[in-house]
Amino acid sequence: MNPNKTYIIAEAGVNHNGSLEMAKKLVTTAATCGCDAVKFQTFRAVQLVSRGAPKCAYQKETTGPDETQLEMLRRFELDEPAHRELIRLAAEKRIDFISTPFDEESALLLVRLGVKALKVPSGEISNHPFLAYIARLHKPIILSTGMAYLSEVDEAVRTIQKASPLSSADEYFPPLTLLHCLSQYPAPVKEVNLRSMVTLREAFKLPVGYSDHTLGAEVSFAAVALGATIIEKHFTLDRTLVGPDHRSSLEPAELKKMVQGIRDIEASLGDGVKIPAFSELENRMKVRKSLVAARNLKAGQRIGPDDLMAKRPGHGISPNHKIALTGAVLQKDLEQDSVLTWEHLLHG
Repeated sequence: MNPNKTYIIAEAGVNHNGSLEMAKKLVTTAATCGCDAVKFQTFRAVQLVSRGAPKCAYQKETTGPDETQLEMLRRFELDEPAHRELIRLAAEKRIDFISTPFDEESALLLVRLGVKALKVPSGEISNHPFLAYIARLHKPIILSTGMAYLSEVDEAVRTIQKASPLSSADEYFPPLTLLHCLSQYPAPVKEVNLRSMVTLREAFKLPVGYSDHTLGAEVSFAAVALGATIIEKHFTLDRTLVGPDHRSSLEPAELKKMVQGIRDIEASLGDGVKIPAFSELENRMKVRKSLVAARNLKAGQRIGPDDLMAKRPGHGISPNHKIALTGAVLQKDLEQDSVLTWEHLLHG
């Protein structure tokens, strides 16, 4: 990841609805929109939820109330051949393929397939054995922190770091990035509490980002301005499709617009050094003021307090010198409204 560039993850998640062809379209769309990575979810439903696990309220609203969470998730599984095909396509489209594993077997599969990073979802932040297992796989970790207290994030970070061997630079490996997240779909803007992202960065001295479940891209833009190194955003081919996450996702045109907006924000942030920008230099001379003659002034005349005034342009002597120049002797004539220069005052 480029430390000077926000890493934009297009979260396909389960928005493929179990269709490999739809999943392929999601990969191509994410690449076309300029995202850095496309992310899926890797799981076996029987290892993720128990038979009687109920759906969340938003899942009932978007997929119906007459099935269990297990039955719903079974429809969204992607097998190993599907993963291989999507990884091949992602490489062809020059976009990173990453995924969220929900169990050790799925995590090991992703490592074996050569994924660039592992995303740990918010629901696993209290699953310390799983966090330790992920840490020992030596892949960069992106950890979402939705639904968590700061103390729980602290426990998760300590678990990962304790399981991670130190590199030769005495830094923990694999690298760990924390994502602030509000685990509701769609997420209410008034509950996002985006300043928590800053709190995470200050508390753990780790890179931070934001996993955005709000409607639209405005909160993601704000997160970039606050220093997010990663933005993760759900997207879909069509928001009206049936599925748990479609309605809180961006459609392709919106995703492309979000990416461009993030790149514009990055460019606007600059390096923080306060100097005139190149494009300002011409205007600087035209809109600043110089000392000019308030009336016709003759050579040999001493400048009085009312003989000079400040007017544009700014290529002459700054108005800051007006008091100091009171009493100075003109060496050349100066017509009314003419810009005073040092040549009018000095011999030579």
